[in-house]
Amino acid sequence: MTGRHEPDLHEQQRGPKEDEGEEEEEEEEEGEKVRVSVQGEEREQEEDEAELPYPSLAPVVLLALTQTSPPRSWCLRAVCHPYPRVSILAILLNCVTLGMFQPCDHTPSLLQALDDGIFVFFAGEMLVKMVALGVVGQSGYLGDTWNRLDFFIVIVGMLEYSLDGHNVSLSAIRTVRVLRPLRAINRVPSMRILVTLLLDTLPMLGNVLALCFFVFFIFGIVGVQLWAGLLRNRCFLGEDVKIGYYRPDGSDEHPFICSTERENGMLRCSDVPRRRIGRTPCLLGVEDAHSEMGLSVDEPGACVNWFQYYNECRAGEVNPHKGAINFDNIGYAWIAIFQVITLEGWVDIMYYVMDAHSFYNFIYFIFLIIVSIHTRTQALGDI
Repeated sequence: MTGRHEPDLHEQQRGPKEDEGEEEEEEEEEGEKVRVSVQGEEREQEEDEAELPYPSLAPVVLLALTQTSPPRSWCLRAVCHPYPRVSILAILLNCVTLGMFQPCDHTPSLLQALDDGIFVFFAGEMLVKMVALGVVGQSGYLGDTWNRLDFFIVIVGMLEYSLDGHNVSLSAIRTVRVLRPLRAINRVPSMRILVTLLLDTLPMLGNVLALCFFVFFIFGIVGVQLWAGLLRNRCFLGEDVKIGYYRPDGSDEHPFICSTERENGMLRCSDVPRRRIGRTPCLLGVEDAHSEMGLSVDEPGACVNWFQYYNECRAGEVNPHKGAINFDNIGYAWIAIFQVITLEGWVDIMYYVMDAHSFYNFIYFIFLIIVSIHTRTQALGDI
């Protein structure tokens, strides 16, 4: 009896703690086996990637093409070991053909053949890159911004050729040809770096653009409040005669802008120059032509100074330069201010305002130019 119960007593003496220790040891052994298997798989994957000719590129593209399959291997060799001189030569030749293109005349056959050949080269280059890199994905063809630009240019070119011969205007589509020289940025690494840096600095100009908008807004409001409608002032004939307003030399390129009686402008209708026939100034009035010479005012010998009768200054219908220069509203005021800060023809605008309103308006334009120069200097400093 005692011999049968001895094993049971021995098992009871081992206790639950020893059983838990054995279970923990078994779990640790299983965990170590799993870790070893995972590490082995990772090493196998790393060895497989190391065996690939181009580890940084996708192993399989277009669902079936590996890096060692003949079509893709040829394309990878052409893409990863390119001949940039050929591509740059094609781009330069394309610039020449675009410069020689004459939209109003018939395109020469040689020029058209060169343009077609260049487009075929660009399309073939795109297809080779798609086969080598794949279409989508981080390392794919469309994963790069400059490649997307090339893709857009080629697709628009295909659309142009597909619509050729139909009754469709291709002027807007052909405008995209201007983007073809930008392909050189993707071929020259140093140029690509410079353009990328330039694009990265554009967000830094946000404060400068806000300052420019503030300057435009303030000066525009001042201009509208002071000179709205004044650049329409012209010298008209009296109320009894309706023959339009005074035009120097029959042109509106340099209008005679007068000042009304309530303004202190530099030009009055009394300052209208005498009429001339050739180099001879006309000194006669209508009554003098009848009494002294006995001539009709319509005869060639009657040199009547008709301009002396343009003595009524009031608002007309047209602003200077076919209505482009005025301060009638904030939009046109911004256009005039932009022309002033470009220093192109700003003196004429200043003279128009001084003639119609006051001599001291030059302070506005001088101050505007100083502020604009300071703003441009600040922008260059931020870059």
